[in-house]
Amino acid sequence: MTSAFRKDSSGLFLSKIILVSKLDLAGFLIQLIGWLIKFIYSRCDLILAQSKSFIPKIKKYTDDSKQIEYFPSWAERIFERQQNVWAEEVPKNSQSFSVMFAGNIGDAQDFPAVLDAAENLRAHTNIRWLIVGDGRNAKWVDEQITRRRLDGCVLMFGRYPVERMPSFFSHADALLVSLKDEHIFTMTIPGKLQSYLAAGIPVVAMLNGEGAALVKNSNSGLVCNAGDSAGLADAVLKLSKMSKEERSAMGRNGQEVSTKEFDRSMLIDRLEGWLAEVISSRNYKS
Repeated sequence: MTSAFRKDSSGLFLSKIILVSKLDLAGFLIQLIGWLIKFIYSRCDLILAQSKSFIPKIKKYTDDSKQIEYFPSWAERIFERQQNVWAEEVPKNSQSFSVMFAGNIGDAQDFPAVLDAAENLRAHTNIRWLIVGDGRNAKWVDEQITRRRLDGCVLMFGRYPVERMPSFFSHADALLVSLKDEHIFTMTIPGKLQSYLAAGIPVVAMLNGEGAALVKNSNSGLVCNAGDSAGLADAVLKLSKMSKEERSAMGRNGQEVSTKEFDRSMLIDRLEGWLAEVISSRNYKS
């Protein structure tokens, strides 16, 4: 029986292997993987794309009869901002402006540019950078903080369960999302962005493409180009000088777009509707 659907971005699978994993693949193997992707899609009636930019890529591996729909990841309700819940691990400082990064600390997140921005703002002693998470580049980041003498303004807290994250977010005046200047990353919406928007905290985004457009068009934060450390420093400084009312308005805008585009119940209802259409059109028997 033909598979009812597949939620995937396999149309970009080859790019991910080459750009992210840094593997040197022979042309024949790349072609073989392409054939495999086409075969998988040929056995599907419904294909779900995690970002709108994926859809044209997926179409290259399918025929016109395939139903392809935009189906992003949703934000869990736990990330809706909670009041008066503070992570004790983070020193409270009512005079500081805190920029928080939460998530994987890897090559894709471009921490060299993030630390360059922190260096650019060293003289602004009220600005601090809070890093919550872990990853293969975490040790390098920790070493760079010491080498660059950023210990006073860049703090690392390690990895914590997702259930603890709202208490860490309570310390944040802005939430940082960053991706390197690679074409593949322009086509993705970073998973953390849905959680950031749901939290009702302004976003500062150093990335290109669909994720950047989402923040900019919703007016839920400030955006600079991927890899632009000076632009990131300017965006953080600008946010720090805004009034609390201006930043709160950005946060509310984020929550509105989160509810409109990334609400779990709404997305599941939409998926159920598509599956019902597929079942009806294929006359599947229970």
